[in-house]
Amino acid sequence: MIASLELKRMTDEELVRLYVASQSNRYFEHLYSRYSDKVYRKCLMFTKDPVKAEDFTHDIFMRLIVRLSSFKEQSKFSTWLFSITYNYCTDQLRSNRKKTEVPLNEEMDWLDDGDDKEVMEMEAQRLQKALGQLTLEEQSLLLMKYQDEVSIREIAAIHNLSESAVKMRLKRAKEKLKKRYLETMLFIGLLLAKFFAWIKIDR
Repeated sequence: MIASLELKRMTDEELVRLYVASQSNRYFEHLYSRYSDKVYRKCLMFTKDPVKAEDFTHDIFMRLIVRLSSFKEQSKFSTWLFSITYNYCTDQLRSNRKKTEVPLNEEMDWLDDGDDKEVMEMEAQRLQKALGQLTLEEQSLLLMKYQDEVSIREIAAIHNLSESAVKMRLKRAKEKLKKRYLETMLFIGLLLAKFFAWIKIDR
């Protein structure tokens, strides 16, 4: 019997191997304790509904139990799990044909990339609105790359795409994000101009 302290020191991949070999719940429980909060927060980003996020999290881990034996360690376990999470949320929300605005961390650390200075300079609240105007697939791709720091190669393997296709989709998603952001700024600017014009006339 492996001691609890030793289990805590094991990597995700080691726990997966032990679970697949033994089907012992204690190994799965350690994986659940490590990632349930993270998966819940990602579900909440898409749903903006705590109850629905809890339901999504439960469903995702139920699926995970069945799919653990298919984990081939071609990427980190966390990357694989988060891809399942994004795909599940995207599929569920797409089925409702509902656009979802994803709330962002105020520090914007998920966009900490040297090649994306323009995106990093975007003001958080306006960027949140701009991101919400993208498709769920575009949101997922950007979050996977910049929030979860998944490599291009890993994203390509997860989605069964070529690396060049992933780069092209990321480029288009970023360009669309910047465009929506600028449109938001322009809209706010027009509103302010009308407001100040109204004040001037009122005086």
